[in-house]
Amino acid sequence: MLAPLAEVITRHVKAGAALHADDTPVPVLDPGRQKTKTGRLWTLVRDERPWSSAIPPAVSYLYSPDRKSEHAQQLLEGCSGFLHADGYAGFGRLYAADPRTGQVRLSEVACFAHARRKFFEVHTSTASPLAMEALERISQLFAIEAKIKGHAPKHRQAVRQERSLPQLDELRNFLERALHQISKKSSLAGAIRYSLTRWNALCRYIEDGRLEISNNAAERAIKPLALGRKNWMFAGSDTGGKRAATIYTILQTAALNGLDPEAYLSDILARIADHPINRVEELLPWNWAAKPTVNGSTQKAA
Repeated sequence: MLAPLAEVITRHVKAGAALHADDTPVPVLDPGRQKTKTGRLWTLVRDERPWSSAIPPAVSYLYSPDRKSEHAQQLLEGCSGFLHADGYAGFGRLYAADPRTGQVRLSEVACFAHARRKFFEVHTSTASPLAMEALERISQLFAIEAKIKGHAPKHRQAVRQERSLPQLDELRNFLERALHQISKKSSLAGAIRYSLTRWNALCRYIEDGRLEISNNAAERAIKPLALGRKNWMFAGSDTGGKRAATIYTILQTAALNGLDPEAYLSDILARIADHPINRVEELLPWNWAAKPTVNGSTQKAA
């Protein structure tokens, strides 16, 4: 019953020009082997609130039995614009130019939060002063982003060109100098190479005010899955994984739009079977109007 509603949400997400993607493992029962196997739940997020867009935020989930690149392509099928993502190789083909037209459908926007995490891990284990300096420099970039969150794209881009671009140039020079001062086999060298090898993608956010410095929007969408695993332990089958993706799509999109997911889902389940399929958009979280209760109030969250 809920699949048509999840499909409409997914179409809304894929229509966005700047998307966030990620994935996480999920245990799935494998009865023939009398144990669990590892499936994946993928997430695709459209959230334009950081640049003052009035378009409702939404998130779509996709289940797959493995992490083959074909599932990443299914997740992003029909999408164009920019993709915030980690360094998973399966996304790489999506950034390539179409051999027939020469056009690039998706431009990679790498995540500075991932880059920062590499340096944080090095500093935690080695107390490296160079790692600490890298952390401080990256923190300055995030501080700029905090001040322009919610502003219009043109303003965000102008501030980044004026303030972030010089700091990015200094950060790159610092990393290149540091790389020549340390062992090439050290964990710090690995963290530095992680950033330098994807430098253009890391800096792409300064070119367009609709982009973000990190992929934290997708990581926030993954967090409920990680918490959920502690409660439901595993999916009962691949079919169960697909159903979970449908439910998560609806519940997390409701939450993104400020609704009480339980109240929303309870009302939708009671109505959707009799609701005309060609009017399913009326049940989207941002269009939803709950039926009045006996005392005349509604169940819709503020």
